[in-house]
Amino acid sequence: MCDRKEITRNLGERLEVYLKCDDVRTYWAKEVTFDYGSLNQSRVDYMLFKPVNNSTSGIEKGDFYCYEIKSSVEDFKSKNGHNFLGDYNYYVMPQDVYDKVKDFIPFYVGVLIPSVDNNIGVYIIRKAKRHNRDYSLPLMLLMMFRSANRDKIKFKVKAKVEEGV
Repeated sequence: MCDRKEITRNLGERLEVYLKCDDVRTYWAKEVTFDYGSLNQSRVDYMLFKPVNNSTSGIEKGDFYCYEIKSSVEDFKSKNGHNFLGDYNYYVMPQDVYDKVKDFIPFYVGVLIPSVDNNIGVYIIRKAKRHNRDYSLPLMLLMMFRSANRDKIKFKVKAKVEEGV
């Protein structure tokens, strides 16, 4: 049996395959933090923004998708990581966890589970319903881009260390 960290890592990798779709108009980031430095700080595991199109009004009408990874029933029952801030919100969890907690998932929250026919990706087992987002579009985009920039800087630093610079 895999440990919780390994399951979480695997679910994250599978979700990233799912998020890296062929639509170049979608943007995503991981570990997106809101209300940083306050007592109400929250972090979304993964967040995706999908504009209607690249016009001003198409961007303003875009939707945010939030994904929370739950590796076990205990993880699901913990108070952490139920940050559903987007227009569409999903849990990402193994099938056996879903089977045990499905009656406790809010009606508007969807669920993605790992694909069984291949070793990569996830698929929707329960589709999310639109939910009023908690923050404005500019603020959500700023938090997403801040997180994406953090990962970009980490990647550059890691590359320089590996090069011996």
